[in-house]
Amino acid sequence: MSLGVSTGLKNMMTQSDLDLRETALKEDLKFYFMNPCEKYRARRQIPWKLALQILKILMVTTQLVFFGLSNQLVVSFKEENIVAFKHIFLKGYSGTDEDDYSCSIYTQQDAYDSIFYVINQYRHLKNTSLGTLGYEHEESGLKICKQQYKRGTMLPSNDTLNIDVSTETECILLKPKELIGKKAELELNSSFFNLEFYRLIQVEISFKLQGIALQTIHARELPDCYAFQNTITFNNRAHSGKIKIYFDSDTDIQECKDWHVFNSVLQKNTQYILVFDGFVILSCLASLILCTRSIILAWRLQKRFVNFFLEKYKRCVCYSDRLEFLNGWYVLVIISDVMTIIGSILKMEIKAKNLSSYDVCSILLGTSTLFVWVGVIRYLGYFQTYNVLILTMQASLPKVLRFCCCAGMIYLGYTFCGWIVLGPYHEKFEDLNTVAECLFSLVNGDDMFATFAQIQQKSSLVWMFSRLYLYSFISLFIYMILSLFIALITDSYDTIKKYQQSGFPVTDLHEFLKDHSSAGYRKERTSFPFICCCRRQQSDDNLILIN
Repeated sequence: MSLGVSTGLKNMMTQSDLDLRETALKEDLKFYFMNPCEKYRARRQIPWKLALQILKILMVTTQLVFFGLSNQLVVSFKEENIVAFKHIFLKGYSGTDEDDYSCSIYTQQDAYDSIFYVINQYRHLKNTSLGTLGYEHEESGLKICKQQYKRGTMLPSNDTLNIDVSTETECILLKPKELIGKKAELELNSSFFNLEFYRLIQVEISFKLQGIALQTIHARELPDCYAFQNTITFNNRAHSGKIKIYFDSDTDIQECKDWHVFNSVLQKNTQYILVFDGFVILSCLASLILCTRSIILAWRLQKRFVNFFLEKYKRCVCYSDRLEFLNGWYVLVIISDVMTIIGSILKMEIKAKNLSSYDVCSILLGTSTLFVWVGVIRYLGYFQTYNVLILTMQASLPKVLRFCCCAGMIYLGYTFCGWIVLGPYHEKFEDLNTVAECLFSLVNGDDMFATFAQIQQKSSLVWMFSRLYLYSFISLFIYMILSLFIALITDSYDTIKKYQQSGFPVTDLHEFLKDHSSAGYRKERTSFPFICCCRRQQSDDNLILIN
């Protein structure tokens, strides 16, 4: 008898303990899914993450603007120097590139004149250029390499060609000192410059120049030193009677070895910006710690809920309910913070003239700022009126991705077909990348008439095929595939609107929290009138368990 009583008491204690755990778990779950204002009303928990994100948006955006203005000076200096190089070193350059190459020549005399023109302009660079340019050092110079087939004879009158297709490369280095005086004439009259054009593949002239960007001083920044690695290629691979001249310039920003700027304003301005970048790093580091802490606490809460659900109801929580605890916005903020911290460190090194990784820094700061502004949507999503965009994107994303995979197969088929058939007759179909871009513009209704009109009518069969190809692609993608794509998103939007009116589908997590009362929370209004959102009543917005 006493054994039964003790067993009953034990069961009652176990049930009571289970009820207490369930109440505590519901309280924690309810609190977790509240927005920052509700959390403040419930437990007077100040929304540090919200305040920090607002501050971070202002700081990161300001930092990006400063870096963008500085980067504009770098880009303009590079581009203007490249244009100047083309006008200085390319004989007869018109100021406009021909297709993907700078200019072209058609006679042997033009080839010799163009090569010697480059040498002569390099020799008199200091007396010719308007910029702050100079040679890298006296040991460097103008390197000229010619690549040609090893041996060969050609008799066009008899249609006879005897050639060894293995290639050989011969180079010569002309230093600045050697280009002055009689020695230069001997070098330029050497057998190296006797070109046999029927076996010549290309002539490559490369040289390195130094420059200093003084325009940054007007923006209250210390000047940068630049190294320009220029390469001029006379391409005769086609042997078609036309030599294409390519000009390529690789720019490297270097630390000035010995510079003295006698103006304290520039140095103070640099120090102020470095201090501001330091505050940006500290704010992002604090945001990173808070968001990481929230993800860890959410994972622990999910583990508690899963274990309790398994213990009480003897079944596992579904995958969708587990995903409710994974806050994708926190993950986005963490990625943004990491990129901002790394980008800010690179920016500080660039500002101090220790690094020149402008491209890497631009990618990091630009992407992180994008993520920061996208993350603002999270706080609008707490209000049902503004939550439609987020919920529609979440609902339509899986269907849109599956649809794009199917449509992508058709798109790739048209891409390969257009490249192989229309490539020889249309400049927009010359390579796969251009074909893909052309077809994407057609889907959006751009350049339709120009694409039809530029098909060369040299082959009637290809011209007829091009019409069938373009009409079928435009009809299929604009009238059918694009319409279905929009219909998928519209259907998801209509579904979300119905859910907001009649209620969202009830999951185990919703059912678990449905009957829980939050009477234990303090509901009195805040005494701080400047926090207007904290003065709203809880009934203003319905609780939607979508992170």
